[in-house]
Amino acid sequence: MQGAGVTILVVEDEQLIRDMVADALSDGGFEAEVAVSGEDAVSLLQGNRTKYRALVTDINLFGKLDGWQVGHRARELNPDISVIYMTGAAADQWPAHGVPNSILLTKPFAPAQIVTAVAQLLNTGAPPAQS
Repeated sequence: MQGAGVTILVVEDEQLIRDMVADALSDGGFEAEVAVSGEDAVSLLQGNRTKYRALVTDINLFGKLDGWQVGHRARELNPDISVIYMTGAAADQWPAHGVPNSILLTKPFAPAQIVTAVAQLLNTGAPPAQS
């Protein structure tokens, strides 16, 4: 399996999407942990800075932190973490707010696309944007 032993943090406040992404990652051989808010995600990231190899975050989250802020905070804590942003409406903001070497997936997307995005970032560093 391509992602065996690789833990991915999924941040999504909508349960159906959160479950779909976590299931897709698990099916792709990754270990997925979930957070329902940006605040929860940052707490998990602070608790173990190197546990997570990638962060998959929705941009529009309930709470004080949005996905852009979670991505930036994740990179402050671990400069090597890969970041995949998911959005239904904020794609035009990615060039200004996204972190370098990240991917943007525009909803709706197929479950296989999230696995491919994570694998590309972990294997190659900086693939082109996908939508």
